Amino acid sequence: MALFLFLVLAAVVLGLVGVVVEGLGYLLIIGIVVLVASLALIVVRWSRRSGRRPTR
Repeated sequence: MALFLFLVLAAVVLGLVGVVVEGLGYLLIIGIVVLVASLALIVVRWSRRSGRRPTR
């Protein structure tokens, strides 16, 4: 969970810097890619947890 939060924070910071500073639009793109990757990571982790329930 800490990795997910760190990646989201990094994505937000990169996105803000990419928007505010002229000529650094590529940082906005990198921030979006990092955000999507972190969301994919958390979805994969949650899907693995749901499959470990014991059958009754």
